[in-house]
Amino acid sequence: MSQAPGARPSPPSVYHERQRLELCAVHALNNVLQQQLFSQEAADEICKRPLSQLALPQVLGLILNLPSPVSLGLLSLPLRRRHWVALRQVEGIYYNLDSKLRAPEALGGEDGVRAFLAAALTQGLCEVLLVVTKEVEEKGSWLRTD
Repeated sequence: MSQAPGARPSPPSVYHERQRLELCAVHALNNVLQQQLFSQEAADEICKRPLSQLALPQVLGLILNLPSPVSLGLLSLPLRRRHWVALRQVEGIYYNLDSKLRAPEALGGEDGVRAFLAAALTQGLCEVLLVVTKEVEEKGSWLRTD
């Protein structure tokens, strides 16, 4: 079938999810894959599963974006803001290096940091960034293969 001279070809059918609630990661995945494959529940499950597969000795540190309560003096408001928190192992002990704390908070060994991460993920709307060397990133060795 030929088109008339000067006629524009019809635009391709492009799958596009619009923002709903705070599900931008789910929308981004579905938009890249050009179909609705992920739900909030599926994305949450994926986030929880790699937690047990993290090869923590290969990770230099973790940076979390967490919901944080808002307060005015002693009055706590029913609002949540986002706050970035760093976790890092120093001499075999993982520490919460949250800048809002008076001092670093010891989390313990791998079990302690995994428990902290699990608790953060259950709060919902938590993002976790891994800080690794270029070599670890290229090899993908931040995940256990067993």
